[in-house]
Amino acid sequence: MAIEGDRRLLLGRIVGVYGVAGWVKLESHSEPRLRIFNYQPWLLKTAQAEHEVEGCHGRAQGKGIVATLPGVTDRDQAAALVGAEIWVWRSALPKIKNDEVYWTDLEGLEVVTTLGISLGRVSHIFATGANDVIVVRDAERERLIPFVSGQFVHDINLDTRRITVDWDPEF
Repeated sequence: MAIEGDRRLLLGRIVGVYGVAGWVKLESHSEPRLRIFNYQPWLLKTAQAEHEVEGCHGRAQGKGIVATLPGVTDRDQAAALVGAEIWVWRSALPKIKNDEVYWTDLEGLEVVTTLGISLGRVSHIFATGANDVIVVRDAERERLIPFVSGQFVHDINLDTRRITVDWDPEF
């Protein structure tokens, strides 16, 4: 159940069917990928409709994930859900420590240099293996800033919706 002012987060999608008993194959954006089952209820969104489901269970299957959803008991019902997006309410995510942030909470924040020059807003963040990268966009350009605390990222202030970075505005 959402709280006032809550927003939705895209956490995955149904990408196929598995077997004949109504199981589905999932793509999960959570880390680790099976953690998607910890965040419920799910809001399943298709082109035609949207509905909330709770009590979804699943497991790893080969290189993917399979799941069973309440009320989905055969292959035809499962096939009708292929392509559905899995959304959750932000409030479904667990509380984190004061020095941690969810990537989703950074999206839309203004990014400024230590000299106060605005670089734009956070579009999204992605992982590279070595470190995460903040994608910052303004009207003219896109910048990729390594998410390295202390070296490039100096301050994240969710109250003022601003991230301060040590970054050359010309780069």
